[in-house]
Amino acid sequence: MRAIVVQDEAAGTAGMTLAERPEPTAAINDVIVEVRASGWVSTELEWPSTWVDRADRGRAPSIPGHELAGVVSALGYGTTGLSVGQRVFGLADWHRDGSLAEYVAIEARNVAPLPGDLDFTVGASLPISGLTAWQGLFQHGRLQAGQSVLAHGAAGAVGTMVTQLAREAGAYVIGTGRAADREKALDFGAHEFVDLETDALEDVGTVDLVFDVIGGDIQKRSAALLKPGGSLVTIVGPVEARPTDGLAVDFVVEADRTQLAELARRVQDGRLRTNIGTTTTLDEAVAAFNTSERAKGKTVIIIRP
Repeated sequence: MRAIVVQDEAAGTAGMTLAERPEPTAAINDVIVEVRASGWVSTELEWPSTWVDRADRGRAPSIPGHELAGVVSALGYGTTGLSVGQRVFGLADWHRDGSLAEYVAIEARNVAPLPGDLDFTVGASLPISGLTAWQGLFQHGRLQAGQSVLAHGAAGAVGTMVTQLAREAGAYVIGTGRAADREKALDFGAHEFVDLETDALEDVGTVDLVFDVIGGDIQKRSAALLKPGGSLVTIVGPVEARPTDGLAVDFVVEADRTQLAELARRVQDGRLRTNIGTTTTLDEAVAAFNTSERAKGKTVIIIRP
């Protein structure tokens, strides 16, 4: 099969190649998915799991990519709940070869049925952004109706999901970003927007939940804005700033079939919009990853047109 392969961590995306690799085989409880579309996160090559397995053994050359939508082509021993030919989407294991390939082996529990009226491109754009927003807001942030959310990076792939899900849950959403992000953040449902380059973040006042995708000084300043008992949720690594009276959580998103189904249902009925920025083909993916342009929304690679 054809796949994007990374050989050298130091080389970054410049070290990517499109190569022939053996098709994967299905382990117990796996399915093989013929990948139609794959999402891409620009920081993947900085993740340790891209380069080592769970026993910390090097696994390069490896195939990156973890968001996928496609069709089940084979079932591993003991796999139940899915069938060959079924449309699915999901989140591949961090420590295994990923979805920038024509086929991927993935645990069956990590995928959900993709409704027939949703395009594979849409399905591939949902898993990391959607699950990250869902888990950060509701599992870790304990968001309740009537609360306020400070959503950093509100025009990005994760931020637009955070904004929409929080607003639907009855929260007041204050989005942040650069000046060029204002219109998009408001279009996706933010009630207010703060330009982090020119506006005073502290003028926001106090909030119940901070969803951090930036870290550093912005995280520290945001923690000081939390109401007593509020929550700071971050996806950029260990928390650097802990609120004096509240909860601070850093987490790594996990696959969840039920949550994936909920996200798909919301897209179907119009309550949730995807934020797809760039689409490209497997043949053109390496060039697209090496562009100097700032990513605007989710990048999706069409594996099979």
